[in-house]
Amino acid sequence: MAVVIESVPPWAPKPFIYLLLFASCFASLFLYPYFSKPGFLSRPTTASSPFDLGSYGSFQRFQRRFLILYSIASLMEGLGSLFGDYDGISRENVALCISVGAAAALLIGPILGIVSDVKGPKTACILFFILHLLMCFLKSISGHPSIWVMSICLALASSVFSFCFETWMIVEHEKQGHRQDMLNDTFWLMFFFESASLVGSQAFANMAVKDADRSFLTLPKSASFLAILSILYINKKWNGCEQLTSIGNYTKSLSSLILNDKILWTLTLAQASIYFSMSVFWILWAPTIVADGRVVHLSLIYPCFLGSRMLGSTVFPWFFSGSVLHNEDYLTTAFAVAGLAFSIVAYDYQEIEVLVTLFCIFHACVGFILPSLARLRTMYIPNQFRGGMISLSLAPANAAFLFVLVLGGYCRVLSNTMIMAFAAFGLICSAGCIHLLQRGRKHSHQNWHKL
Repeated sequence: MAVVIESVPPWAPKPFIYLLLFASCFASLFLYPYFSKPGFLSRPTTASSPFDLGSYGSFQRFQRRFLILYSIASLMEGLGSLFGDYDGISRENVALCISVGAAAALLIGPILGIVSDVKGPKTACILFFILHLLMCFLKSISGHPSIWVMSICLALASSVFSFCFETWMIVEHEKQGHRQDMLNDTFWLMFFFESASLVGSQAFANMAVKDADRSFLTLPKSASFLAILSILYINKKWNGCEQLTSIGNYTKSLSSLILNDKILWTLTLAQASIYFSMSVFWILWAPTIVADGRVVHLSLIYPCFLGSRMLGSTVFPWFFSGSVLHNEDYLTTAFAVAGLAFSIVAYDYQEIEVLVTLFCIFHACVGFILPSLARLRTMYIPNQFRGGMISLSLAPANAAFLFVLVLGGYCRVLSNTMIMAFAAFGLICSAGCIHLLQRGRKHSHQNWHKL
């Protein structure tokens, strides 16, 4: 008698989850103006219409141009991550290839940040698109280009992406004389559109794969077109914003700033911990979910994470718009919750529904933390050192990521549980650092009133 084995259908999120995330983002965006208290909005009340040609009208045009370019760059980041082809390669060799990229970002990334400040962020933005153009060219001439070169190009492009567009926006914002509190709106919109563009890149990639036989809509051709279009757009629509300083004076001033300002160390730890945890999630979320032979639709789960990140970004203006002096308690809570979510995944076996929920909570915290840290950088880091400081703050994250890749992925000394616990510990330490920063600022404010 034959034995019939029932196949279990792959697990996928319920359709109402996507609807819930979309509705939540929509509600957060459109209910915010009606429920915000007076003075909470950073938008000036003098702007009577979208066609107002006053100060807000010029800011809106500037913001729109920047967000268009940033969304294209985010879309290319998502597409670039799909160029790597690791089929048929062992886990050790994959870890080694990614380690080469992390080492390149660790060694060259800080140098690119300093060059961005000295030569101007426009140069760094163009370099970002040139790196993606190079990856597209290699992918076009060879269906299986060197994964070493692709890994290095992708790592350097991601490193440049982390600071060049934000630095350019800040410099141009100040140059045009816009109000400082308007930056809060741009910060959360940046990361909201970044997450939305990453979702779009997944959908675009699926379309390109289906249309590959017609050779009309392929990833390399589409990404090349976007890169060339963006470079032309930069040269035509944006000013250079070059810094008139020598490399010697810059490094001397930057070294003095780093050695004499303890707040920068706090921000560096917080920045490094969130980027390290995001990198750890990127390499471990799929193996964690499919552990024990579970069959799932990974391509349907990842959009839930990005939707949660979008929702976290829309929450930001509810707490921070119109204020640049307090409310770091919310940021402390976000770091602590993100660390707790990672801790639960690291130390306790969970069903797949619980795992997906915990990862969604982590991404919602990430969506809130990233614009919050950008806001703090604006308060404590001079604009002329912004690119260098962001790139230097990512060096500890790249070093830690390289460490876990070599010991965990290649040598198999560290387990996935230990790597996640390491990331959770960094997030919780960052929560403590932000809390100390908040207490120190309150203490300074009280001393000022006593004078």
